[in-house]
Amino acid sequence: LSLHGIPGRAEATGRGILYALHEAVSRKEDMKKIGLTTGLADKKVAIQGFGKVGYHAARLLQEAGAVIVAIAVSDAAIYNANGIDVEGLASYRKENNSLHGFSGCTNLASSEAILEVECDILVPAALQNAITTRNASSVKARIIAEGANGPISFDADEILSKMGVMILPDLYANAGGVTVSYFEWLKNLSHVSFERMTRRYQQLSNDYLVSLLLKTGDYQPEELTKLQQAPTELALITTALENTMAISYEKIHSIFKSRDLPDIRTAAYLNSIEHIGEAYITQGIFP
Repeated sequence: LSLHGIPGRAEATGRGILYALHEAVSRKEDMKKIGLTTGLADKKVAIQGFGKVGYHAARLLQEAGAVIVAIAVSDAAIYNANGIDVEGLASYRKENNSLHGFSGCTNLASSEAILEVECDILVPAALQNAITTRNASSVKARIIAEGANGPISFDADEILSKMGVMILPDLYANAGGVTVSYFEWLKNLSHVSFERMTRRYQQLSNDYLVSLLLKTGDYQPEELTKLQQAPTELALITTALENTMAISYEKIHSIFKSRDLPDIRTAAYLNSIEHIGEAYITQGIFP
């Protein structure tokens, strides 16, 4: 940050997974098809990986109301059907250099065993080809959000699709990191933070709204406190990422439904290829 980096980059991939899942579980028809209710609240989540992606995804999903039932790293995996305290586990691992022995949790037989635990949502956020033909049929999750690059092999993807599992592909689900890196690039090109260009104006606008509310007397003190806070650069970046993920899923989902495609992955690829094709035609690269 002291060299003009951007706040929120460290957790951006994990946050993108949160937004991707939020969009996916908000559609009642899709959730009904796979036997789940809408919303993230009380959804049981298993996460493979507890680093830059897995840790933040776990923390943010827990804050959104999901229940993190299992977490795995390269040499260990733990399970608690009632939920794991993510921040507590992070502190425990830092002190003990291990997940084993964390209060209230059962040690799974192996790190890979997390892929087969009972859960609603599985987030493989560590390894390529974590799910292959060897273990795909044992996956019990109804939704898989690819936090890692290529965590599901081609053949395993076909097996899971036939099982009716909804897969949010890496092309979309873990794009939060590169999206915020793009915002950082824009900041570097302009040599100015986004906050500097907007914060004072927003503060003055908010102060004016507060003055109007004070005249009417129709307000709650906590509402005024929120209004008096102008957005920080972190807030601007976070909302921009959320907006990007929401718009992208809407485009992908629209193609998925309107063209009766077999899965979200196919829709995501088609959406991207058509964007590239349109740009090439517009630039005269293709006739």
